[in-house]
Amino acid sequence: MSNAELPNTVDPYRLAEHNSVLEGVIPLTSLERLCECVAGVAEDGQCQVTLTFSMDGQRRRIVSGELEARVELECQRCMTPMDATLTSQFRLGLVTSDEQAQRLPKELEPFLTDEFSASLWSMVEDELLLVLPPFPLHKREDCPAAQQLDKLESGDPEPGPQEPTRENPFSVLAGLKTKKH
Repeated sequence: MSNAELPNTVDPYRLAEHNSVLEGVIPLTSLERLCECVAGVAEDGQCQVTLTFSMDGQRRRIVSGELEARVELECQRCMTPMDATLTSQFRLGLVTSDEQAQRLPKELEPFLTDEFSASLWSMVEDELLLVLPPFPLHKREDCPAAQQLDKLESGDPEPGPQEPTRENPFSVLAGLKTKKH
């Protein structure tokens, strides 16, 4: 795989007509929406990308891709950072309007572009956002909260501060009720 940086904008229709393959990287720090959704990315973090542009039997322009990126997420069990590798394989139909998007077969997701340009970086960022786990968790044995979780699941109460027992303020009323006049 190439370590050259992919261009941000390309003419996807021309690439599809020439059955082009683009391989390279996109710096993760340039993907602002992704950076807002994860706990962190390495300063030199990159997304490895392979994109294949082609035309199908109905002359639809297609882009197929594979990508991989390492990010830091927050474990929802222990609330500490954890490393995660995001991977995606996708197949998109290039369209310039909503009407074209509605005519795509179900196996193709639409990728809305201009007539002569499309942002590869935006497309890759969308795919990364789609594969973010909704509830990232460490593997149970690696999670710092595993010991507390085991205690909770076993039913053993966690020792906590003892509350002093207080006298019921209505016990006096109970005593009056039993007195006979």
